[in-house]
Order: sequence, then structure tokens, then C-alpha cells
Amino acid sequence: MKVCCLFLIAHLAYTGFAYAAYENPPGKKTPVTGHHLPADSSIAETFKTAHNPLPEIPDFANLRKYAYLNINRKGLQDNTPFKPSVQVGAIVHMFAGAGQDGFSAPHTAAEPSGWSKSFTLYRARVLVGGQLTPKASFFFETDIPSAIGGPNPDGTKNVKVSPIILDAQLQYNFSEAFQVIAGQQLVSNNRNGLQGAAGLMANDFSYFQYPYNLFAGSPLQGNFGRDLGINTRGFLANDKFEYRVGAFTGRNIDGKGPVRVVGRLAYSFLDPEKDFYYAGTNLGKGKTLTWGIGADAQGSYYNLSTDLFIDHPVTDKGSITFSGAFQYMTGGTDTLSKYSFAGLIPAQTVQFAELGYYFKAAKLQPWVKFENQHIAAKAAQTAGTAVESFNKFNSSTVWGGGINYFFNALGTNLRLSYIARTYNVAGESSNFDKKTYGQVWAQLQFFIF
Repeated sequence: MKVCCLFLIAHLAYTGFAYAAYENPPGKKTPVTGHHLPADSSIAETFKTAHNPLPEIPDFANLRKYAYLNINRKGLQDNTPFKPSVQVGAIVHMFAGAGQDGFSAPHTAAEPSGWSKSFTLYRARVLVGGQLTPKASFFFETDIPSAIGGPNPDGTKNVKVSPIILDAQLQYNFSEAFQVIAGQQLVSNNRNGLQGAAGLMANDFSYFQYPYNLFAGSPLQGNFGRDLGINTRGFLANDKFEYRVGAFTGRNIDGKGPVRVVGRLAYSFLDPEKDFYYAGTNLGKGKTLTWGIGADAQGSYYNLSTDLFIDHPVTDKGSITFSGAFQYMTGGTDTLSKYSFAGLIPAQTVQFAELGYYFKAAKLQPWVKFENQHIAAKAAQTAGTAVESFNKFNSSTVWGGGINYFFNALGTNLRLSYIARTYNVAGESSNFDKKTYGQVWAQLQFFIF
């Protein structure tokens, strides 16, 4: 018995010597920056579950916190050779829905108040990521360019869709303060435009947060918010301060125009946010309060924004999530340059807000949202149309809400929602009448990566 005890004590001491100054294997995040783990540290808990060589001893992490065990500062993992790794996953959104024809086309729909129903495969993405070297990683993602199950212009059902490349990016981390991301990637100056599809709180992205960067025919010639270029990113002030600055192709009509420059600064007052794709809700895991500002510019176009995100437990039974943003954008008034956006992006302001509450025990999250796109175009931006009529015709408001049930957090969930959109519809004698049209979705998500 004494021999066994002595052997166990010796084993603990040896392991403590080697792991007290533990460094993660190359390519992994370092869970600690010093050599001592405080007894009440959440880092110690993470360390215990992820790197405990004696899992049958639940308090082993606490045994390593004492200075007398902190002797061997080299660590057992120093000589472990790096091995490249690959990770594969998927995001799928499918829904049963019904919507009034005027929801997306109030001015041209034959029966704007009529309801259409559908069963739709909305997103079907394949994700591939991997660690190439200790400092280099890649991410590749495909998607379907149009919803499967929806109607085609000729009246047939859309049943066969060829996938497209959505993301293809390489990231190299020189340090926490300086990282470079090259390739086709999600680009935006505001938070909602940089959220991941799997982490949304509402049923879908904002309508107006990046309305000119969605498709090849959009003014910025995007690909569902993606663009090609080189982005830089880094974290300072104990990872509280984040910056993103990049140069991208943007609108490209002859290869000789100005590049698109996008930048964002964000400060996290509570827990740092280090994921490339922001979360729309954390379901009460952690405490988040982040404020950001950003700019997006190319030629005569510019977009200035500010946003605020809060996700915080209210009690041990639930948590609140709030996301709000304000933007001003314009394509300028230069009508002579062929690189001008004057006739493509009118001056406007955009307001956006989402509010939800997560009931932990019930796994339910009701939410509401509001968005407003207020067009305030200049005469040079309306192509001869009366400014007042142009502004009313193109302005609209989106509002609604829903409830989410999380079978497995963001992995599998069901979302029920009703969203309404209000337009100014031209009536008799050049007057405009406010018309509202609705959309109902029952959406299923599964996500794994």
C-alpha cells in the first residue's frame, strides 16, 4: 500500500513538473498565458477537461497550480511533431413557408395580397477547414445559389441546382495582433453582415445591412456578401480590442477602377469575441458586450456604421440578447466617372434592432426584430425621377418576431417566425399608400463542424 501511494505521489509530481508551464500543440489556442492556474479560474476547468493526463482524478488541475510543482518549464508537448488536420461539416436550412406575393414584389405582383406556400431547401452548405501549419489555416465553403423547391420564372419547380464556391480563404497568424486572410471571404463593416449563418437569432440575416453586396448584379458585385481580396485582423488590449482592415475587388467593370476598402473596429467590454464569424446569440454562454464602428468605401461610394451587441445572463434561468446597428451610405453624386456609384446606391440611413430572451430550462428563445431603410437620395441619384417620389418608392420597413426551440443548441433547432414588410405603394394621383405584406416560416436547422 505504501509503495502504491509513493508511486502515485511521484507520478503526480512528475506530471505537474512537465505540465505546469504547458504549451498547446502547434496550431491550437493557448489556454493560459502564465505559469500559475488560480484555483477558481475557469481556465483551470478548461485545462482540466482538455488536457488532463489523469482523468480519473477530477481535481488534477488544482494540483498543478502550486509553485513547487512549477519547475519544468519546457513542457511535454514541445517535441510533438505537427500534423496537418482537416475538418468537414455542413449547414442546412429548410423550411415550410407561406408568404404574400407583395412581400418581395409589391409594385409588380399580379396579386400582391395573395398567399403562396412552399417547402424549400434554403441553404445547403458544405464546410471544409483545416490547419496547414502551426500558423496557417484554410476555410472552404459551398452553397446552393438559389433555393431548391421554389418556383422558376417559367412556372416550373426549381429542383436541380449546381453548388457554388462561397468561401475560399487562407489565414496566416503572425501573432494575435496581426493575422492575414486572403481569398474569397465574408466582407462587411457591420456586425450583422459578419455573422455566421448557423449562429443567427432571427430567421435570417438583416435585409438592409449589406443590400448592395449580395449578388453579381448588385452594385458591389458580391457573392452572398463575399468578395475577393486581402484582409488583416488582430487583437490588442488583452484581446478586448479587434480590428479588421482589408482591400477587395468590389465593383469591377474593366480591372482599372479603385479597389474597395473595408474596415472595422470593435471593443469587447466583457468576454472577448475572437471568432471570424460573429454570433447572433450565445444562448447565455458567457457575458458579451461589444461595440463596433466600421467603414466601407469604393470610388464615390461609402458606408459608415456603428453597432452594439449584448448577450448576458439575467438570472441562472435565462439570458437576454440584443443587437442594434445604424448606418449611413451613399453612392455619391459624381455622374461623370464610369466608376461612380451615383446611380446605383442612393443616400440612405438604415436602422436595425433584434431583441430576444433565452429560457434555459425550456430551451426556448422568443425574439423580435425591426429594420428601417430610409432613402434620402440626391437629385443626381434618381435618374430624373422626382426626388420625393423616388425616396418614398424605395424606402421600406421590416418588422416581426418568432420563437426558437433548441434541440441541441445551435447544432439542431426549429424556428417559427412571422416577418412583415411595409412599402409605400404608388396609388392614384401620384400618391403613395402604405401596404404591409407578411411571410411565415417554420425553419429547421442542423449544423455540424
